[in-house]
Amino acid sequence: MAPVSAQLLADYAQRWSLTLLPAFPNLSYNYVTPAVCADGTQAVLKLVVPNNEMYTEIAALRCYDGRNCVRLLEVETETGALLLERLLPGTTLTTLAEEENDAKATSIAASVMRGLWRSVPPEHNFPTTVEWAGGLQKLRKRFDGGVGPLPVALVEEAETLFRELHSSASAPVLLHGDLHHDNILSAQRQPWLAIDPKGVIGEPAYEVGAMLRNLWQDRVTFSSPERTTAHRIHQLSEELAIDRARVRGWGVAQAVLSAWWCIEDNGVDDDGWKGAIANASLIAAVPEA
Repeated sequence: MAPVSAQLLADYAQRWSLTLLPAFPNLSYNYVTPAVCADGTQAVLKLVVPNNEMYTEIAALRCYDGRNCVRLLEVETETGALLLERLLPGTTLTTLAEEENDAKATSIAASVMRGLWRSVPPEHNFPTTVEWAGGLQKLRKRFDGGVGPLPVALVEEAETLFRELHSSASAPVLLHGDLHHDNILSAQRQPWLAIDPKGVIGEPAYEVGAMLRNLWQDRVTFSSPERTTAHRIHQLSEELAIDRARVRGWGVAQAVLSAWWCIEDNGVDDDGWKGAIANASLIAAVPEA
């Protein structure tokens, strides 16, 4: 994360009448700090380098308008500043993502997921899941028709799944695009609310992918990741009324795409893609029916 100048922070504190508190720990791409508004409202100041993903996040936040999602209070698109409501107590759903509570966490996520699906706006600049899937074609170009360090069978299955699932997709909606445990926080006006929507257009079933490929094995210990993955697929299928094979299929396809994105962004020497492929393998091992 690039350093943020004290002057920039002071400018936004003055513009929006904020008292800024120490920034949240473990920041990566964005600068995010709690703040208190002049009327005592708890808020969060998020500073982002302006890019397309920031624009679609803002557009998604406006579409959600606080319904099952954090509220956008103020925004300055030119410089990449967002003032958001602060969700309290603000613990992530990851706190429940342990073996004995995983079913409860999955049920909460399914409920938030259903509440976020919105009709596609008449005019919008959101990407589509078809466009996202097209990114996988760059993998073949990068490795002269091959797949680099990724398992050939998994890449071929992902390519087939993207074609088949998109060709048989149900009516598209606005999706969060990255709805996993770390992006679902405990709150007061609703028990759980989403944060950090990417904003993408696709069928509702697409949304399950992030939930399936994120096991956080560096923070959560499962005695059987295989069993946990199978249970999540079954539960999401039941609670969202989506065909089990479709849940599994989107999970595999997106996990492989996620692995490629890691390579595209960080190179083959970065280990990030290995975790995504490990999760793709776990999902692929679950029977379709």
